[in-house]
Amino acid sequence: MSRDTADPGSIAREPGSVTGDSAGATDTPSGDHAGDPRPATYYHLARAVLYREFLIFVRYPANAVGGIVVALFFFGVLFYGGQLLAGQALADSLEGIITGYFLWTLSVGAYSSVSNDIGSEVQWGTLERHITTPFGFAPVALLKGVAKVVRTFLTSAIVLAFMLILTGTRLSLDPITVISIAGLAIVSVLGLGFAAGGITVLYKRIGNWLNLLQFGFIVLISAPVFELPWTRVLPLAHGSALLQRAMVDGVRLWEFGLAELALLVGVAIGYLFGGYLVFHYATRRARRLGVLGDY
Repeated sequence: MSRDTADPGSIAREPGSVTGDSAGATDTPSGDHAGDPRPATYYHLARAVLYREFLIFVRYPANAVGGIVVALFFFGVLFYGGQLLAGQALADSLEGIITGYFLWTLSVGAYSSVSNDIGSEVQWGTLERHITTPFGFAPVALLKGVAKVVRTFLTSAIVLAFMLILTGTRLSLDPITVISIAGLAIVSVLGLGFAAGGITVLYKRIGNWLNLLQFGFIVLISAPVFELPWTRVLPLAHGSALLQRAMVDGVRLWEFGLAELALLVGVAIGYLFGGYLVFHYATRRARRLGVLGDY
């Protein structure tokens, strides 16, 4: 069909031309850029990751409930088995055991969220796609970890409530103090998750060794920081000591010494940065060896 007889609606408009529909419009953007999508920001990334985690939690409630039941089962074994073996000795230290178990559930959730996600991406062969995104894989993995930590806080709070009801124990639960100290304590565990994920990129199937580290958290949480002050620089150790004082003795966040809080923040940032460096080095080495996308 010639241009003279073509349907007016199908005639291509020249850039900048004015039609009857747009004759009255001013400052109309160019046709080359009007439909261009806006660049995504870290805000959009964080919102998408948090929304994804919310959907997983809502659409698969049986899995979330199963995690709570498993956590309560292990605590029940610990509590009733300890009563049979230790008797009054367990009752005297029950508040500390509940606080430590609460922190342990948070730590396992934070650690596995990062290390397991990286391991899954390696197994599925989609790790390279994340690394080539404008954000890079590390920010995506970190935000996934933060989203899972938020979910773990909710489930661990439910576990904590059941533990208090089951044992008839009372603890000081100032939300600002508990969330701040516990949150900073498990940031160091996110760093360990990054390091474990980097090792997974290089050596692939080492899940049994990585899962073994979860039980090492028990040693870190129960570290004798008062008898051995150098253990405060270990992940979870100093945060566990502060959380014990907050939940058992009722110490508020602003009542801690500035040096104690500074050490807590420093340990959290140090292990997170160190874990990221291990992950970055491991992925670079995997690229040089040509095994980044292999499984």
